[in-house]
Amino acid sequence: MTKEGGQDVLAQEFVQFAVEAGVLRFGEFKTKAGRLSPYFFNAGLFDDGAKLGRLAQFYARRIAASRIEFDMIFGPAYKGIPLAAATAVELARLGRNVPYAYNRKEAKDHGEGGTLVGAPVKGKVLIIDDVMSAGTAARESIAIIEAAGATPHAVAIALDRQEKATEGGRDVNHSAVQYVRNQLGLEVCAIAELADLLQYLRQHAGTELGAHYDKVLAYRERYGVD
Repeated sequence: MTKEGGQDVLAQEFVQFAVEAGVLRFGEFKTKAGRLSPYFFNAGLFDDGAKLGRLAQFYARRIAASRIEFDMIFGPAYKGIPLAAATAVELARLGRNVPYAYNRKEAKDHGEGGTLVGAPVKGKVLIIDDVMSAGTAARESIAIIEAAGATPHAVAIALDRQEKATEGGRDVNHSAVQYVRNQLGLEVCAIAELADLLQYLRQHAGTELGAHYDKVLAYRERYGVD
């Protein structure tokens, strides 16, 4: 990670990009856990070629900086499919040409058949997804990868919300990312974290954007994890 004055430069560039693209929004939004969040990150709004291409550049740069070892990329259906494909393109531009694969939600009963598409799933696999809410998608990907005889090794996501996960409708004292790291044993790298978003808002104090800082901080203090 490139840091200047304690600041993660790549993360700050990404937060600015997400805000400008309208992917990161501020207001009042209900999360899957039923919480009222002062911000919302919708990766589905990286919805044209330029935005997707730039997003993939951020994934590729973060993955390269993380030094995570992997043999191939896996994109879980559906959001992970374009993310994995675009990131594979950008990694190749950086001199790291790796195979990628993805899954179908329904098995195909003609042609090559099965649920997996793309390169053979083998070796150490890096899963690419947008955000991690409960670790459910990661568990599904792990099962698919292990069934193919490969090793699920790491996950790359766009934003780590750094907030408590819920189990059975109750808050637990770990985030989805911490669960995937500590319980499922996968490495996780995120382009940016909630802490980076707070830093970005703090740097815009006195502006309309900076006015959201206090609400986001209060949300972090209530639901955040270390």
